[in-house]
Amino acid sequence: MNLQAVMQLDEQYYMNTFGKRTPVCFEKGEGIYLYDTEGNRYTDFMAGIAVCGLGHCHPTLSEALHKQVDKLLHTSSLYYIENQAKLAEAIVKHSVADKVFFGNSGAEANEGAIKLAKIYFYKKNQPEKNEVITLTNSFHGRTLACVAATGQEKYQKPYKPLTPGFIHVPANDMEALLAAISDKTAAIMLELVQGESGVRPLKQAYVDGIVKLCKENNILLIVDEIQTGMGRTGKLFCYENYGIEPDIFTMAKALGGGVPIGAIGAKAEVAAGFEPGDHGTTFGGNPLATAAGLAVFKAYEEEKLVENSAIVGAYLKEKLSALQKAYPVMAEVRGLGLMIGIEFKEAVAKKVQGALFSAKYLVGAVGDKILRLVPALILTKEQADDFVLALETVLKEL
Repeated sequence: MNLQAVMQLDEQYYMNTFGKRTPVCFEKGEGIYLYDTEGNRYTDFMAGIAVCGLGHCHPTLSEALHKQVDKLLHTSSLYYIENQAKLAEAIVKHSVADKVFFGNSGAEANEGAIKLAKIYFYKKNQPEKNEVITLTNSFHGRTLACVAATGQEKYQKPYKPLTPGFIHVPANDMEALLAAISDKTAAIMLELVQGESGVRPLKQAYVDGIVKLCKENNILLIVDEIQTGMGRTGKLFCYENYGIEPDIFTMAKALGGGVPIGAIGAKAEVAAGFEPGDHGTTFGGNPLATAAGLAVFKAYEEEKLVENSAIVGAYLKEKLSALQKAYPVMAEVRGLGLMIGIEFKEAVAKKVQGALFSAKYLVGAVGDKILRLVPALILTKEQADDFVLALETVLKEL
């Protein structure tokens, strides 16, 4: 089916939640490359919005999925699932978590984390501790509770009145955070690098201050690792970059390499807040999704992809910073690992994104001034060089 036919079908039958999408339809992928219905090759620096950490059609993941499809797709959580138990073990062994729960998405993982924080205090006979503090310009998902947690008015406005119990404070503002804390505060929930608002890492001193406040005030720390986790920032989990240990953290996106899966990790004492009947899922952690997660861990270990994210990410950032000196329209290059934001002094981000698309490069745009780069963790220095050259060509024309 050609692009125009797909677009017509979409317009006629699909709910218009995405508006006019980028006019391309991909039908196959390999590594960091995607091929459209017309046979054109694109270099993918978005990786399905930080999902395809292994790139497209990675042989380790493809082989594991083929084998699992031929064996078993789903049984439900009424029964034990070998892959589920093994993937939970892998996450625990590579993180600060003692226990893991699987869902189907990042929003679902964040919902579960919020529920866990509330029920933890409820079972300690402190039901008044039911508020969660989050940061402005954060993004935690599309469900009603996650929209309330997300500190962006544009996502919240159509759904008011919002789910109660969420307080938003500006990032890196310790005074505002101190003013928001009360006897009702159950948890502080944050992204260590805010992705949807332009790849904005939190300051180390601010994060250290939050950890101290949580300990002093009997508050749980929830770190949303949906986008920053699974090697994206040069460590398996971003909290490692900050030298902290959250009580609860969430993951999704790259955990399944493209297969939908989400997870909550928690310290043992907190995880004990969930007892039989308190939480559940039909599809979460099924044999197929957890087979994908196991394959991702295997590929990461065999190919040292977390280390590659740190090395190639630093290299790409260095090359982009050098480009910034030559092109003053670039205001800042920031980020960690292979999660990089390029901010412009003028409202040219979408124009640059469009020009790169014409050059067969896929990047993200945040508003009018920021480009977001989240390529697969298999990215090489040579591929990074090619991208910088393509961006320079666009900037010259600009």
